[in-house]
Amino acid sequence: MELQVSNSPFNQEQTDLLNRLLPTLTGAQASWLSGYLTALQSTGGIATAAQPQAGTPAAAVSSTAREVTILFGSQTGNCSGLAKKLSKKLTEQGAVVTLSSMSDFKPANLKKIQNLLILVSTHGEGEPPDNAISFHEFLLGKRAPKLDGVSFSVLALGDTSYEFFCQTGKDFDQRLEELGATRIVPRVDCDVDFDEPAAEWIEDVTRKLGEGSAQAAAAVSSVGGTASNETESEFSRTNPFHAEILENLNLNGRGSDRETRHLEISLEGSGLQYEPGDSLGIYPENHPQLVDDLIAAMDWNPEESITINKQGDLLALRKALLRHYEITVLTKPLIKQFAEIAASPGLKELVEPGQEQKLKEYIEERDLLDLVQDFQLKGIPAASFTSVLRKLPARLYSISSSSKATPDEVHITVRAVQYEAHGRNRYGVCSTQLADRLQPGDTLPVYIQHNPNFKLPANPDASVIMIGPGTGVAPFRAFLSEREETGSEGKSWLFYGDQHFATDFLYQIEWQRWLKDGVLTRMDVAFSRDTDQKVYVQHRMLEKSKELYEWLQEGAYVYVCGDEKKMAHDVHATLAAILEQEGGLSAEEAADYLLRMQQEKRYQRDVY
Repeated sequence: MELQVSNSPFNQEQTDLLNRLLPTLTGAQASWLSGYLTALQSTGGIATAAQPQAGTPAAAVSSTAREVTILFGSQTGNCSGLAKKLSKKLTEQGAVVTLSSMSDFKPANLKKIQNLLILVSTHGEGEPPDNAISFHEFLLGKRAPKLDGVSFSVLALGDTSYEFFCQTGKDFDQRLEELGATRIVPRVDCDVDFDEPAAEWIEDVTRKLGEGSAQAAAAVSSVGGTASNETESEFSRTNPFHAEILENLNLNGRGSDRETRHLEISLEGSGLQYEPGDSLGIYPENHPQLVDDLIAAMDWNPEESITINKQGDLLALRKALLRHYEITVLTKPLIKQFAEIAASPGLKELVEPGQEQKLKEYIEERDLLDLVQDFQLKGIPAASFTSVLRKLPARLYSISSSSKATPDEVHITVRAVQYEAHGRNRYGVCSTQLADRLQPGDTLPVYIQHNPNFKLPANPDASVIMIGPGTGVAPFRAFLSEREETGSEGKSWLFYGDQHFATDFLYQIEWQRWLKDGVLTRMDVAFSRDTDQKVYVQHRMLEKSKELYEWLQEGAYVYVCGDEKKMAHDVHATLAAILEQEGGLSAEEAADYLLRMQQEKRYQRDVY
């Protein structure tokens, strides 16, 4: 129910603000606001008619409270989660915090900001994540305003195995400086093991911004101490839950040259919760044969104790190489470090200026055992060798179940990666462990990776178009399970592809049942190896371009999941081509149309 000026003590501007705010509040937020106002009234903190109105609740507590804007650009949810932690910490410190995804932030407000904190990941080969594209283009474009007087800092997340490591964060950091803004603390670039450096950056930023704000912090903390009744699981990325495997099935038929595992995992007793579109993080173990071959090649004692972290914890070398260190991926920073500690002229030559292309080619599909054997690194002590290795990162898999349909369970769909390169068999670290070395009854260390950027429409009657070849179909199984359980009446259209109809049609019986029951409105499939010419999902999209365009015009949401390097680019180009062909748009207009869809959260991607 909207407030009316005639029957409320608020002026028109205040009424408009309240009418925009109140419908968006969650139960926890409304409860917090009620308690906050009660606490302010009891301490005389609410302005009377004779006093100037405070602009924000925190401003009513203290005029010295710092105003801080936190913007995040996140593809999988890591920056989003870190931004929320930072916001909570600053709020407890007494700051007035605005927390926003870059896609929801109006760039015109940049000039009004006092303190700007940016947390952003880099996607693919140096590209911004989807929800940072428009803000990235604005800030690096000619329309960006001068930002003299603005203080800022950047936390960049990335992966050193990619050539353009943390490039988006570097772009923002450099551009903000060019526009006249001043750094609060220097930019921090984080690799896949980002927990410690991110925590240090958050600590540095809050300390700098908190100088002189102790009084405000105490006031806000006393009011906000009961901010939320929501409970969180004690298990997380840094404290994974050891979950039991209930089922581990091969989805491919006999004769397929692929192996795709369907795993059902128990979350009973964990308190972990998820929604369709989220991912399951799994901490894997390296292949035992690779570990043993590496130890043998270096002539180490597998039982030697080594230090594995800053806290000084010790672990036997073999266990550390199995569970703690990444040994299957080579990166330029890693090879440069080995060139410094190894007496290998060939390795030193490989990292010299001018050898970038040769180094890039060497890294491709090679691992630590290759490096050891190719450059005769035997003789480096185990402690020195492991001191330059990065921590074995978790693997993320799109969840293929709905917790409403299967309470206390989570399902994932994983294709086992096995191939030969440079004269040796290679194995996907986690996928091969799941396929070959884990059975029902075994346990896995897991956590939930929430992804707010890949979610079903809030309106259950909205139409959805889902494009997911291979294991990219996983989240759409979750979407349809959820819609079946909630009784959603919105139309749904699935584009699915793989190699062979007979052996590679993942979850075929389930799709057919959902089609029969009306949960799935229509489905188009492409099996690339069943015809003389390869047919992929984008070809099916073009064949149905007229109907697909009509769905888009009616407001359908588009979801893409799967390979980022090829498939996602082809699908994006196909969507643009359909807009040009059926809508009569120019190439530029089609690009703007898709960008608007992304900004409106009608075009979402979970690509890897």
